[in-house]
Amino acid sequence: MRVIRIDDVPAQPANRPIFIGQVETQPLLDEVSEHVRLTVVRFSPGARTRMHTHTFEQVLLITEGKGVLATETEEHIVTPGMVVVIPPGEPHRHGATADTPMAHISITTPGETTIVE
Repeated sequence: MRVIRIDDVPAQPANRPIFIGQVETQPLLDEVSEHVRLTVVRFSPGARTRMHTHTFEQVLLITEGKGVLATETEEHIVTPGMVVVIPPGEPHRHGATADTPMAHISITTPGETTIVE
């Protein structure tokens, strides 16, 4: 068994092409599990992901602020306490609103992510 305190995992700038704006990540299980990924993602106001798909299901637990979760056909405002389930292959994007930061915990399994915009 391994117990991880989120505050003990350093945040790092998310310098990947999928992100637009200032985003930080805290990969909580990278050194612990080869089957599950659990990552805290913090978006500054206006920051977001590009439209993308995954080969795996993604679950987002909104923990702070106010954000936008969108597919090609719908858009939702999300706030703390909301859980979003995104099926494999569904184009989507997520991030903060223009004037409010947002954070979520992303729960996934290993697989591929593809930018579609």
